[in-house]
Amino acid sequence: MQPLPWNDLQDFLAIARAGQLSRAAALMGVDATTVGRRLRRLEARLGRTLFEQTREGQVLTEAGEALLAQVEAMSRAAERIADPAGDRADVSGLLRVSVSEGFGTWLIAEHLHDFAARHPAVTVDLVASNGFLSPSKREADCAVLLARPRQGPVVAAKLADYRLHLYASRDYVARHGTPTRATLARDHRLIGYIPDLLYAPELRYLHEIDPALAPTLRSSSIHAQARLVASGAGVGVLPHFIAGADPALLRVLPEIAITRAFWLVTHRDTRRLRRVRAFRDWLTELVSTHRARLVGTY
Repeated sequence: MQPLPWNDLQDFLAIARAGQLSRAAALMGVDATTVGRRLRRLEARLGRTLFEQTREGQVLTEAGEALLAQVEAMSRAAERIADPAGDRADVSGLLRVSVSEGFGTWLIAEHLHDFAARHPAVTVDLVASNGFLSPSKREADCAVLLARPRQGPVVAAKLADYRLHLYASRDYVARHGTPTRATLARDHRLIGYIPDLLYAPELRYLHEIDPALAPTLRSSSIHAQARLVASGAGVGVLPHFIAGADPALLRVLPEIAITRAFWLVTHRDTRRLRRVRAFRDWLTELVSTHRARLVGTY
Protein backbone atom coordinates (compact mmCIF):
# COMPACT_ATOMS: atom_id res chain seq x y z
CA MET A 1 0.00 0.00 0.00
CA GLN A 2 1.35 3.41 -0.94
CA PRO A 3 1.87 6.00 1.81
CA LEU A 4 -1.18 8.11 2.53
CA PRO A 5 -0.92 11.75 1.38
CA TRP A 6 -0.21 13.94 4.42
CA ASN A 7 -2.54 16.62 3.04
CA ASP A 8 -5.45 14.16 3.14
CA LEU A 9 -4.65 13.32 6.75
CA GLN A 10 -4.48 17.02 7.63
CA ASP A 11 -7.89 17.52 6.06
CA PHE A 12 -9.25 14.59 8.07
CA LEU A 13 -7.82 16.14 11.23
CA ALA A 14 -9.39 19.52 10.45
CA ILE A 15 -12.82 17.95 9.91
CA ALA A 16 -12.55 15.94 13.13
CA ARG A 17 -11.67 19.07 15.10
CA ALA A 18 -14.22 21.38 13.47
CA GLY A 19 -17.07 18.85 13.47
CA GLN A 20 -18.32 20.17 10.14
CA LEU A 21 -16.85 19.75 6.68
CA SER A 22 -17.74 23.30 5.62
CA ARG A 23 -16.27 24.81 8.76
CA ALA A 24 -13.06 22.83 8.34
CA ALA A 25 -12.80 24.04 4.75
CA ALA A 26 -13.27 27.65 5.84
CA LEU A 27 -10.56 27.31 8.48
CA MET A 28 -8.16 25.89 5.89
CA GLY A 29 -9.04 28.48 3.26
CA VAL A 30 -10.28 26.01 0.65
CA ASP A 31 -13.72 25.11 -0.67
CA ALA A 32 -15.80 22.39 0.92
CA THR A 33 -15.98 20.41 -2.33
CA THR A 34 -12.21 19.94 -2.31
CA VAL A 35 -12.19 18.80 1.31
CA GLY A 36 -15.06 16.40 0.68
CA ARG A 37 -13.28 14.89 -2.32
CA ARG A 38 -10.09 14.36 -0.30
CA LEU A 39 -12.06 12.74 2.51
CA ARG A 40 -13.74 10.31 0.12
CA ARG A 41 -10.35 9.50 -1.38
CA LEU A 42 -8.91 8.80 2.06
CA GLU A 43 -11.86 6.59 3.03
CA ALA A 44 -11.55 4.68 -0.25
CA ARG A 45 -7.85 4.03 0.28
CA LEU A 46 -8.40 2.88 3.86
CA GLY A 47 -11.55 0.92 3.06
CA ARG A 48 -13.29 2.47 6.09
CA THR A 49 -15.95 5.06 6.78
CA LEU A 50 -14.41 7.71 8.99
CA PHE A 51 -17.43 9.98 9.62
CA GLU A 52 -21.16 9.68 9.91
CA GLN A 53 -23.18 12.53 8.45
CA THR A 54 -25.64 14.01 10.98
CA ARG A 55 -27.80 17.13 11.07
CA GLU A 56 -25.12 18.84 13.15
CA GLY A 57 -22.23 17.84 10.90
CA GLN A 58 -19.63 15.08 10.75
CA VAL A 59 -19.32 12.64 13.67
CA LEU A 60 -16.37 10.26 13.91
CA THR A 61 -17.02 6.55 13.53
CA GLU A 62 -15.09 4.00 15.57
CA ALA A 63 -12.57 3.75 12.71
CA GLY A 64 -12.37 7.54 12.60
CA GLU A 65 -11.65 7.75 16.33
CA ALA A 66 -8.81 5.25 15.95
CA LEU A 67 -7.32 7.16 13.02
CA LEU A 68 -7.70 10.48 14.86
CA ALA A 69 -5.45 9.32 17.70
CA GLN A 70 -2.72 8.36 15.22
CA VAL A 71 -3.00 11.52 13.12
CA GLU A 72 -2.94 13.78 16.19
CA ALA A 73 0.28 12.07 17.29
CA MET A 74 1.72 12.70 13.82
CA SER A 75 0.63 16.34 13.98
CA ARG A 76 2.30 16.85 17.35
CA ALA A 77 5.50 15.27 16.03
CA ALA A 78 5.43 17.58 13.00
CA GLU A 79 4.99 20.60 15.26
CA ARG A 80 7.94 19.56 17.40
CA ILE A 81 10.10 19.25 14.29
CA ALA A 82 9.04 22.72 13.15
CA ASP A 83 9.47 24.22 16.62
CA PRO A 84 12.12 22.22 18.53
CA ALA A 85 12.70 22.89 22.22
CA GLY A 86 15.77 24.97 22.78
CA ASP A 87 15.89 26.26 19.21
CA ARG A 88 17.33 29.78 19.26
CA ALA A 89 15.80 30.77 15.96
CA ASP A 90 13.28 33.57 15.94
CA VAL A 91 9.72 32.68 16.88
CA SER A 92 7.87 31.90 13.66
CA GLY A 93 4.86 30.17 12.18
CA LEU A 94 1.10 30.65 12.10
CA LEU A 95 -0.68 31.59 15.32
CA ARG A 96 -4.48 31.54 15.42
CA VAL A 97 -6.04 33.41 18.34
CA SER A 98 -9.77 33.29 19.14
CA VAL A 99 -11.16 36.14 21.24
CA SER A 100 -14.45 37.85 21.92
CA GLU A 101 -15.40 40.60 19.50
CA GLY A 102 -15.07 43.45 21.99
CA PHE A 103 -11.82 42.42 23.69
CA GLY A 104 -10.23 41.45 20.39
CA THR A 105 -11.07 44.74 18.71
CA TRP A 106 -10.74 47.27 21.51
CA LEU A 107 -7.63 46.00 23.27
CA ILE A 108 -5.75 43.28 21.38
CA ALA A 109 -6.04 44.75 17.88
CA GLU A 110 -5.07 48.18 19.19
CA HIS A 111 -1.75 46.83 20.46
CA LEU A 112 -1.06 43.84 18.23
CA HIS A 113 1.48 45.88 16.27
CA ASP A 114 3.75 45.57 19.32
CA PHE A 115 3.65 41.76 19.21
CA ALA A 116 4.25 41.85 15.45
CA ALA A 117 7.28 44.09 15.93
CA ARG A 118 8.73 41.72 18.53
CA HIS A 119 8.03 38.61 16.45
CA PRO A 120 7.94 39.60 12.77
CA ALA A 121 8.18 35.98 11.57
CA VAL A 122 4.83 35.05 13.19
CA THR A 123 1.65 35.27 11.12
CA VAL A 124 -1.29 36.05 13.45
CA ASP A 125 -4.90 35.17 12.69
CA LEU A 126 -6.97 37.26 15.11
CA VAL A 127 -10.43 35.68 15.11
CA ALA A 128 -12.52 38.30 16.91
CA SER A 129 -16.14 37.22 16.55
CA ASN A 130 -19.35 36.26 18.31
CA GLY A 131 -18.40 32.83 19.56
CA PHE A 132 -15.10 31.07 19.98
CA LEU A 133 -12.93 28.59 18.16
CA SER A 134 -12.02 25.61 20.31
CA PRO A 135 -8.45 25.04 21.52
CA SER A 136 -9.43 21.53 22.62
CA LYS A 137 -10.31 20.70 18.99
CA ARG A 138 -7.19 22.54 17.82
CA GLU A 139 -9.27 25.11 15.91
CA ALA A 140 -7.17 27.82 17.59
CA ASP A 141 -3.76 27.92 19.25
CA CYS A 142 -4.99 30.29 21.97
CA ALA A 143 -8.44 31.43 23.01
CA VAL A 144 -9.56 34.10 25.45
CA LEU A 145 -12.83 32.78 26.86
CA LEU A 146 -15.41 34.18 29.26
CA ALA A 147 -15.38 31.10 31.48
CA ARG A 148 -12.89 28.42 32.46
CA PRO A 149 -13.41 25.25 30.40
CA ARG A 150 -14.60 22.33 32.51
CA GLN A 151 -13.29 19.60 30.24
CA GLY A 152 -11.02 18.87 27.32
CA PRO A 153 -7.24 18.58 26.81
CA VAL A 154 -6.60 22.24 27.59
CA VAL A 155 -4.73 24.40 30.06
CA ALA A 156 -6.57 27.48 31.34
CA ALA A 157 -5.34 30.42 33.36
CA LYS A 158 -7.24 33.49 34.51
CA LEU A 159 -6.06 36.43 32.44
CA ALA A 160 -7.88 39.35 34.05
CA ASP A 161 -11.12 40.56 35.54
CA TYR A 162 -13.07 43.24 33.71
CA ARG A 163 -16.10 45.32 34.62
CA LEU A 164 -19.23 46.44 32.85
CA HIS A 165 -21.62 49.28 33.66
CA LEU A 166 -24.82 50.82 32.40
CA TYR A 167 -24.17 53.64 29.93
CA ALA A 168 -26.22 56.22 28.09
CA SER A 169 -25.23 59.11 25.88
CA ARG A 170 -25.27 62.64 27.25
CA ASP A 171 -27.85 63.52 24.62
CA TYR A 172 -30.10 60.66 25.73
CA VAL A 173 -29.93 61.73 29.37
CA ALA A 174 -30.70 65.32 28.40
CA ARG A 175 -33.81 64.18 26.53
CA HIS A 176 -35.06 61.39 28.80
CA GLY A 177 -33.57 62.10 32.22
CA THR A 178 -31.11 60.10 34.28
CA PRO A 179 -32.28 56.51 34.79
CA THR A 180 -32.88 55.28 38.32
CA ARG A 181 -33.60 51.79 39.58
CA ALA A 182 -37.27 52.72 39.76
CA THR A 183 -37.46 54.14 36.22
CA LEU A 184 -34.99 51.98 34.30
CA ALA A 185 -37.42 49.27 33.22
CA ARG A 186 -40.47 51.53 33.02
CA ASP A 187 -39.27 54.71 31.29
CA HIS A 188 -36.17 53.82 29.30
CA ARG A 189 -35.39 51.90 26.14
CA LEU A 190 -32.87 49.14 26.84
CA ILE A 191 -30.17 47.84 24.51
CA GLY A 192 -28.71 44.35 24.77
CA TYR A 193 -28.02 40.96 23.25
CA ILE A 194 -30.48 38.80 21.33
CA PRO A 195 -31.35 36.15 23.96
CA ASP A 196 -31.43 33.09 21.68
CA LEU A 197 -28.17 34.09 19.96
CA LEU A 198 -26.09 34.41 23.12
CA TYR A 199 -22.88 32.44 22.70
CA ALA A 200 -22.04 32.46 26.42
CA PRO A 201 -24.27 32.64 29.53
CA GLU A 202 -21.90 35.25 30.99
CA LEU A 203 -23.44 37.78 28.57
CA ARG A 204 -26.80 37.89 30.38
CA TYR A 205 -26.02 41.27 31.91
CA LEU A 206 -29.45 42.88 32.17
CA HIS A 207 -30.98 39.78 33.74
CA GLU A 208 -28.29 39.91 36.40
CA ILE A 209 -29.19 43.52 37.26
CA ASP A 210 -32.93 42.78 37.36
CA PRO A 211 -34.75 39.78 35.87
CA ALA A 212 -37.51 42.17 34.79
CA LEU A 213 -35.20 44.08 32.43
CA ALA A 214 -35.57 43.17 28.77
CA PRO A 215 -33.88 44.91 25.83
CA THR A 216 -36.04 46.12 22.95
CA LEU A 217 -33.10 47.09 20.74
CA ARG A 218 -31.07 43.92 20.41
CA SER A 219 -27.93 42.90 18.56
CA SER A 220 -25.55 39.95 18.56
CA SER A 221 -22.67 42.45 18.22
CA ILE A 222 -21.22 44.41 21.14
CA HIS A 223 -19.97 46.96 18.59
CA ALA A 224 -23.51 47.53 17.33
CA GLN A 225 -24.73 47.86 20.92
CA ALA A 226 -22.03 50.42 21.68
CA ARG A 227 -23.00 52.43 18.60
CA LEU A 228 -26.67 52.26 19.58
CA VAL A 229 -25.87 53.62 23.04
CA ALA A 230 -23.60 56.34 21.62
CA SER A 231 -26.29 57.40 19.14
CA GLY A 232 -28.74 58.07 21.95
CA ALA A 233 -30.98 55.12 21.17
CA GLY A 234 -31.17 53.91 24.76
CA VAL A 235 -29.37 52.52 27.81
CA GLY A 236 -27.08 49.50 27.63
CA VAL A 237 -24.48 47.49 29.51
CA LEU A 238 -21.00 47.97 28.03
CA PRO A 239 -17.50 46.95 29.11
CA HIS A 240 -15.54 49.80 30.61
CA PHE A 241 -12.68 49.15 28.19
CA ILE A 242 -15.08 50.08 25.37
CA ALA A 243 -17.23 52.82 26.87
CA GLY A 244 -15.02 54.33 29.58
CA ALA A 245 -12.90 56.40 27.21
CA ASP A 246 -15.84 57.88 25.26
CA PRO A 247 -16.58 61.40 26.58
CA ALA A 248 -20.01 61.31 24.93
CA LEU A 249 -21.14 58.52 27.24
CA LEU A 250 -22.26 58.71 30.86
CA ARG A 251 -22.21 55.90 33.39
CA VAL A 252 -25.73 55.73 34.79
CA LEU A 253 -26.65 53.98 38.03
CA PRO A 254 -22.91 54.00 38.86
CA GLU A 255 -23.41 51.76 41.88
CA ILE A 256 -24.11 48.88 39.49
CA ALA A 257 -20.94 47.09 38.44
CA ILE A 258 -20.86 43.68 36.76
CA THR A 259 -17.59 41.76 37.02
CA ARG A 260 -16.53 39.13 34.53
CA ALA A 261 -13.22 37.43 33.78
CA PHE A 262 -11.15 36.54 30.73
CA TRP A 263 -9.51 33.10 30.68
CA LEU A 264 -6.52 32.32 28.48
CA VAL A 265 -6.84 28.77 27.15
CA THR A 266 -4.35 26.68 25.16
CA HIS A 267 -4.19 23.05 24.13
CA ARG A 268 -1.98 21.09 26.50
CA ASP A 269 -0.01 19.58 23.62
CA THR A 270 0.88 22.90 21.97
CA ARG A 271 1.13 25.32 24.89
CA ARG A 272 4.92 24.99 24.95
CA LEU A 273 5.37 25.93 21.30
CA ARG A 274 7.50 29.04 21.08
CA ARG A 275 4.92 31.12 19.23
CA VAL A 276 2.20 30.14 21.73
CA ARG A 277 4.42 30.94 24.72
CA ALA A 278 5.44 34.24 23.14
CA PHE A 279 1.82 35.32 22.63
CA ARG A 280 0.77 34.16 26.08
CA ASP A 281 3.56 36.17 27.70
CA TRP A 282 2.81 39.22 25.57
CA LEU A 283 -0.93 39.12 26.29
CA THR A 284 -0.34 38.70 30.03
CA GLU A 285 1.92 41.75 29.94
CA LEU A 286 -0.66 43.70 27.93
CA VAL A 287 -3.55 43.14 30.33
CA SER A 288 -1.31 43.89 33.30
CA THR A 289 -0.38 47.24 31.75
CA HIS A 290 -4.00 48.08 30.99
CA ARG A 291 -5.66 46.62 34.08
CA ALA A 292 -7.14 49.98 35.06
CA ARG A 293 -8.85 50.20 31.69
CA LEU A 294 -10.36 46.75 32.16
CA VAL A 295 -11.68 47.18 35.69
CA GLY A 296 -12.75 50.80 35.32
CA THR A 297 -10.50 52.60 37.76
CA TYR A 298 -9.76 55.55 35.52
